[in-house]
Formats: sequence, C-alpha cells, structure tokens
Amino acid sequence: MKRRQFITAAGAGLAATALAGCQQKPEANQAEASPTETFEWKLVTSWPKNFPGVGVGAERFAQKVTTASGGRLNVRVYAAGELVPALEVFDAVSRGAAEMGHSASYYWKGKIPAAQFFCALPFGPNAQEMNAWLHHGGGLELWEEVYAPFGVLPMACGATGVQSAGWFNREINSIEDLKGLKMRTPGLGGEVLTKLGVTVVNMPAGEIFTALQTGAIDATEWIGPYNDLALGLHKAARYCYFPGWQEPNVSFELTINREAWDRLPADLQEIVRAAARQANGDILDDYNARNMEALEQLQAQEVVVRQLPAAVLSALQAIAPEVIDTTAARDPVANKVWQQQRAWLERMFAYTALTEQHIHNLRG
Repeated sequence: MKRRQFITAAGAGLAATALAGCQQKPEANQAEASPTETFEWKLVTSWPKNFPGVGVGAERFAQKVTTASGGRLNVRVYAAGELVPALEVFDAVSRGAAEMGHSASYYWKGKIPAAQFFCALPFGPNAQEMNAWLHHGGGLELWEEVYAPFGVLPMACGATGVQSAGWFNREINSIEDLKGLKMRTPGLGGEVLTKLGVTVVNMPAGEIFTALQTGAIDATEWIGPYNDLALGLHKAARYCYFPGWQEPNVSFELTINREAWDRLPADLQEIVRAAARQANGDILDDYNARNMEALEQLQAQEVVVRQLPAAVLSALQAIAPEVIDTTAARDPVANKVWQQQRAWLERMFAYTALTEQHIHNLRG
C-alpha cells in the first residue's frame, strides 16, 4: 500500500514539475487539453527486452509518463524485434507505425548524415558537455531542424558516459594489430578505424555475442562493462581495452512522430518533456554506478583489462579530426551542424581544461 501511495505521489510530483518548471513555447498545432481524452502510444526501441541500462531506462521513462499522466497517455514499450527490427526504429516513428522510438541517432547516418553529430564524436564531448550543448548551446534546436523533414521530433533521453574501446580476440600493441580486423562499431569512430584498415560492420546488441563467438567478427564495442557483462562478451573475447576514444559518450534519443505529438494536449506534452529530461540523467547515473561494479566482476573472472597503448591512441587522435571534417563536408546539413557544434565545443573544452581536467589529474 505504501509503495502504491509513493508511486502515485511521485507521478503527481512529476506532472506538477512538468507544468510548473518545464514550460515550453506553445506548439503551432498543439491540441487543447481535455481531461477525459486518453492516448495509447507505442514506443519501439533498439534494445533487447529488459536490457540493463538503456533498455530498462526506456521502460522507466514509459512508466513515468503513464503514471504522471494518470493513465491519459499510456506508453507501451516494444523491445528490438518485437514490433520492428532494432535498426528500423527511426523509420517506424517517421511513418507513424509507432508514436515513439528510443535509440541512438548514429544508426541513421546513411539516411541523415547530420544525425550522428547528436550522438557521439571520437575524442569529443563527454556526457555533461554534450548535454550542455544540446540543452543550452543550440544543439537541440539544430536537431529538431534536421529531423523536421522526416516528421520526427527528437529529445535527448539518456547517455552512457565514457565507453570502453572494445573487446578483441588478440592483443593490440600497435596500429598494425588493428589492420585486417573485422569489428562491430558504429558512427564516426567506425570511420576512423576504417582509415586504419579495419573492416567495420554494424549490428544490434542481440547479434553481437554470436558474431564474436563464431569468428564472424574479431572485435566489438558496445557500451561498457555493465552491458558487456550482460551480453557475455567476456566469454567470446579475452582482451578488453579502454578508454572509449570512439565514444566518450553516446547520447540516446527519444523520437516522436510529429503528427501524434501535435494531437497531444499541452499538459501531456510537458509531461513527456519532463520525463525525457529525467530519464536523460537517470540512465547516465545508472551507467556510472553499474559500470564500476561490472568491471570488478569481469576482473575477478581473469579478463585481461588494459589501456590502449599511447602510440595507438595518438594515431587514432591524429586521424579523427580529418574524418569528422570530411564527413561533415559531404552534406550541407551535417556541415551546418558541425560548424556550430565545433565552435561551441572549442569554447567548452577551453573551460574544462582549466577546471574538470585539472581536478581529474590532481585527485586521488
């Protein structure tokens, strides 16, 4: 009984927060609020069912929306493959097959080259810096502009923090050891590795273990120890390398079909925005807490955990800026996003060099 009372109170508090503290400019086609109208929405994801971190985070987001709205907006979550394949979430939301999606924007780089700039940059921003750009540096407005032609409204809805560099079936002592590898890794980080002779493939989480175990791929990165342990990657490869130069952070996206969004009353729109913002921090907190615990468990199982050699990281770092600039230059929309993002990040990095970086170097 106390638990039900707590959930009810929490839902009411979230709704009040959404209405009082997260007010947005009125939507152009926004529906008038109706206290009796209800909505049944589908949320499709790119994650296996009940997957730790990101998958569970999407479930919690849906529960918060349903609870805070008093059941007026009921969101049902479909894991990867239950309604649409993992890498078809964006298309499903765009065409209205589902009202919502939860995924990572670099999966759509073939369709929208600019999308990956809202997700992860090699040697780029961490979670705090990306969130600052998105919410207070003009990034979210650019993101909405990029997705508008597809009838999709994006919101940030989760982050991983710094990832691992990946799992390998052989030691990496030099750049030469990367050549000829077949590795699962998405986004701009994959483009950097391609320059060094790596054959890059993309696949959803549910296929990674089998591909690594059977030798269909030689290496993979997913997120970090929390999810790697859940996937059992330590049973398919022996060497785990850090840091995740290719993804100092991945920002997850909530995508919403724009026509469905415009049919929502204003108060329900604000509840969705507030729940997405809460999930954005909650998922990051989950990864920060659980990655530490999972790494300890992996080390206890005699997994070889190492840092990538300095020479390897230096070579990767030398190539990354050229790859990012070249990728952006191929598409005018991506170039617009990157020029604004780069200028903003240069200022942010100058500041964090005086603050966060010094504290990390000094403490402990």
